[in-house]
Amino acid sequence: MSQMPQQAAVSKCPSCEEPLESGDRFCGACGYDLSVVPARPEDSPTLAVNGAVPAPDGVDWPVARDSDGHGRPAPVHAAAELPGTDSGGSPLLPPPPPAPPAAPPAAPSAAAESSAPGVRFDRPDEPDEYPLQAPDPRLTAEQDAAAPVPAPPAGPPAAEKVCVACRAGRVDDDGYCENCGHAQPRERDHMEQESGPIAAVSDRGLRHHRNEDAFSVGCTALPDGAPASVAIVCDGVSSATRPDDASLAASRAAGESLLGALPRGTHPQQAMHDAILAASHAVNALADEPATAREQAPHQNAPACTLVGAVVTAGLLVVGWVGDSRVYWVPADRSTPPARLTEDDSWAAQMVAAGLMNEAEAYADERAHAITGWLGADAYELEPHTASFKPDRAGVVVVCTDGLWNYAESAEEMADAVPLDAAARPLHGARVLVGHALDGGGHDNVTVALLPFPAPPQGAGSA
Repeated sequence: MSQMPQQAAVSKCPSCEEPLESGDRFCGACGYDLSVVPARPEDSPTLAVNGAVPAPDGVDWPVARDSDGHGRPAPVHAAAELPGTDSGGSPLLPPPPPAPPAAPPAAPSAAAESSAPGVRFDRPDEPDEYPLQAPDPRLTAEQDAAAPVPAPPAGPPAAEKVCVACRAGRVDDDGYCENCGHAQPRERDHMEQESGPIAAVSDRGLRHHRNEDAFSVGCTALPDGAPASVAIVCDGVSSATRPDDASLAASRAAGESLLGALPRGTHPQQAMHDAILAASHAVNALADEPATAREQAPHQNAPACTLVGAVVTAGLLVVGWVGDSRVYWVPADRSTPPARLTEDDSWAAQMVAAGLMNEAEAYADERAHAITGWLGADAYELEPHTASFKPDRAGVVVVCTDGLWNYAESAEEMADAVPLDAAARPLHGARVLVGHALDGGGHDNVTVALLPFPAPPQGAGSA
């Protein structure tokens, strides 16, 4: 009688690798005839790799891996990793085709994923962040080119201006955020500066769309080493072209002129006169533009501004002005009277000087703030005003535009608005005065500088 084929002792189907039960003659998954499977040999020959069979002696055997979970060392290679034949001479089945990867394909040396015990899963390192579909607005083009998949920073680089609204977008040259479109405040809308014992504050106010005021403050020393403080305040003429440029140019030119002349021994009053002339030249230069520009805008007038300044030394106070910005003297002892040290170049001041109106009537007229003197190429003959004073007591000098004195016109009203510690804390005092104008309505730009008298020694500052 014929004998039934003896089932080979295998645990998986040689065809589909499905698990087999003891005594199975056919694979339950693919129907493979298990009787044709040869018996397992007593040893397992070494498989050839790339056609080379290693010599039996002197072989550098690979170190066995960890246990496969059944107390046996895991094989150095899985059957699907190497070409060749099995121990019975049959060709090894090719590995199943991998599923289409969602990410970039694995490295060629990675093993195919399998559920068999002891199989190693080699996967490429995955990035913590994936590139965005659109460029991240918080990154610069240079960063993108250098690092294709950078980790996004908390905001734009420090060298770029950050949006005040979203705190993430870069501010374009037109003053708007590239991320959220929010308009950014201009730099000159509010300015503060403290230079030694003096300070100045300028604010756009509540009604104007830009700040047309400017200031310059600084400290220097006379040839004998005595300290000197300087403050210049300029108010752009709104009816003129580019008034903000005019005030900025005038304040810078006058401040630089004073700080350069005083250490050379120039008398402070003469230095103030020369500084006003230097400011006038700087504003006049703004009107020098190509003929084509004048042809395109023939009705534009020249840039213009007013100027007021003060120089404080150990025993001398010098003021200079053109226009209607003012200087006030406020003594530290408030029981003594304050004083206004300048006279306006304005229609109202002319009416009062001519005896045609009293001061209350003149400044109540709608023509009161029409100025009769200014800096600019189309101004009348320039007449810089200067005056010197020798106060006999300590106090503080207030240099301001009409954006402040409109709300504290008389010397007594200004003294009431100045904090008692203004000489010791000039920056705080200037902030208080700007706040006084804003509380009163803020109809104009507001700029004020405070200088203690006498000038404190070099290195002294606000407390």
